[in-house]
Amino acid sequence: MSSSSIPIIQFDNVSKKYFKQGQKTFKELLHGIFFRNESVGQFIWALKNITLSINKGDIIGIIGPNGSGKSTFLKVIAGVTQPTVGKYVVNGSIAPLIELGAGFHPELTGRENIYLNSAIMGIAKNKIENKVEDIIKYSELRKFIDSPIKYYSSGMYLRLAFSVAINVDADIILIDEILAVGDERFQEKCFKKLNNLKKEGKTIIFVSHNIHQVKDFCERVIYLKNGKIALDDITTKVVRKYSRDMEAKL
Repeated sequence: MSSSSIPIIQFDNVSKKYFKQGQKTFKELLHGIFFRNESVGQFIWALKNITLSINKGDIIGIIGPNGSGKSTFLKVIAGVTQPTVGKYVVNGSIAPLIELGAGFHPELTGRENIYLNSAIMGIAKNKIENKVEDIIKYSELRKFIDSPIKYYSSGMYLRLAFSVAINVDADIILIDEILAVGDERFQEKCFKKLNNLKKEGKTIIFVSHNIHQVKDFCERVIYLKNGKIALDDITTKVVRKYSRDMEAKL
């Protein structure tokens, strides 16, 4: 359960609309505009009327089929995108792991990207200096840390991104499927660290298609379906409903 009843994240009727372009070429787009062809594209509501509170210390799982709004939900919290309508408040610093390599520059070295990524998260340079060795050690990338990350594998990206995120001492940690990348041993190491952060009272929001990981790690789960909250409750109850819904589609 949460370590406090203080809301650290609050959504009030949040909805997010995107425009999905139908044409693949500029010529097709112009033709669609001039002839009012509906295939120009359409507006998609990725989130619809989301109202919820997340307290300090909550460990939240976000599940749902592809296209249900899970990633958009995290991006709103992270400030990457803004709601089309509705309001939200985030009371704390954020370490987002919502896209593998996001905030990294391929031409820079791993070490340089530690500074870059930390700065993007709003971490002061003197604090980064104190954390660099811890980040490198945790990532297990010392041999490669001064090489451009364009030569890194996806697993190496994960190690570096996760190591930065969990060492910047943020209040809220956002994780979107990134732990599906990399070797099993490092994944276990990641979850061991996340469990330690859990004990420290950090707020963790975890998006995954791996229901077993969600069941093992999360205390509360939000099931998104077509951009809406289908169910928000204790983990066992929500996972049971989600599994039934998925089985019904088979």
